[in-house]
Amino acid sequence: MEYAQGHLDTVMNDSFVWTDIRNPTRNNMKILEQNYHFHELDIEDCLSKIQLPKVDKYEDYVFIILHFPALQKDKSIFKFSQLSIFIGPNYLVTVHQGDLKPLLEMFELCKQSSTQRQALMGKSPGYLLHSLIDSLVDDLLHILMKIMGNLDDIEDVVFDDTKSDAKEISFLRREITALRRIVIPLRRTVLKMIKDIQKFSEDDLSPYFANVEDHIDKVLETLDEAKETIEIYKDTDYMLSTERSNKILAVLTILFTLSLPATVLSTIYGMNINLPGSLAQPWIFLGPYTTLIILVVASVISTLVMLWYFSRLGWVRMYD
Repeated sequence: MEYAQGHLDTVMNDSFVWTDIRNPTRNNMKILEQNYHFHELDIEDCLSKIQLPKVDKYEDYVFIILHFPALQKDKSIFKFSQLSIFIGPNYLVTVHQGDLKPLLEMFELCKQSSTQRQALMGKSPGYLLHSLIDSLVDDLLHILMKIMGNLDDIEDVVFDDTKSDAKEISFLRREITALRRIVIPLRRTVLKMIKDIQKFSEDDLSPYFANVEDHIDKVLETLDEAKETIEIYKDTDYMLSTERSNKILAVLTILFTLSLPATVLSTIYGMNINLPGSLAQPWIFLGPYTTLIILVVASVISTLVMLWYFSRLGWVRMYD
C-alpha cells in the first residue's frame, strides 16, 4: 500500500477527529500548523526522519515521537520508522512515512466500518492512541516470533558438523540488536507519556496502557533471551569451526609427515652423485629394478614405523 507524497486523510468518531499524514511535505505540515497552532519546532521534527523518541508537553496538546520497526524494500533487515503524534482534547494527528503497515490497516478499517471505528477509536483521543500503539506493539510480537523461528533454524545449523553459517548468525544478531534499539526507548517513552495523555480522556486509561506495557516488557524480555542465545550460538559456531579447521590441518600435517621418508630418499637418489645403488654402482641382485624396490620398501617401512609411533601417541586416533 503506497501513498503519494504528502497524503493527508481524516476520519471522525463522535466528537474528535483522527488526521493521518503519510510522507509529509512542508506544505501540508504548514496547513496543520495553522489549523492546530502547533509549535514550529514540532513541525520541523515531523519533517525530519532522525529524531529521538520523546514526549513534549504543552498546555493544550502533547507531542510524541516513537520508533517502530519497518522492513526495508529488500525485506532483509528492519529499519527505524518514525511516528510523530499530536494529541489534544478533540483530535489525534499521526505523521509517518507510510511504511507502518498496522497503522495504515487500522486507519482504513476506521474509514470503512463504523463498527470498527467505534471499537478502535473509542470515545477519546487517548483511547485511540492506546489502540494505535497496541496494534503496533502486537506487530512487534509477530516480528519477534519470526526471529525466534530463525533462531531455532540457526541452532540446527550450528550443531551440524557439515555446515557453518556465520553469515546467517551475523544477520540474525543484527536483527535482534536493531529491534532492541527500538523497543528499549519505546518502553521508556510509553511509560513517560501515560500520565500526560490521561487528561484527554474521561475514562481511566491505566488498565489499557498497563496491558501495552506488559506486551512491551514481554518483547524486551524475549529479545534479551534471544540476544544471549545468539551470542552463545556465535561462540559455539566459532569454536566448532575452529575445531574442524584444526582437525583438517592436523590430518594434512600427518600426511605430509608420513611422506617425508619417501621424499628424502627420492631426493637423495635423484641427485647426480655417486651413491650405492645408483647408475654408477647399480644393485642387480634382485634384477634390474633392485634399487627401486629397495627404496620403495625403505620408504614404506619408515612410513609404517612413523604411523605406529603416532598411533602410540594418540595423534592418529584423535583426528579419525
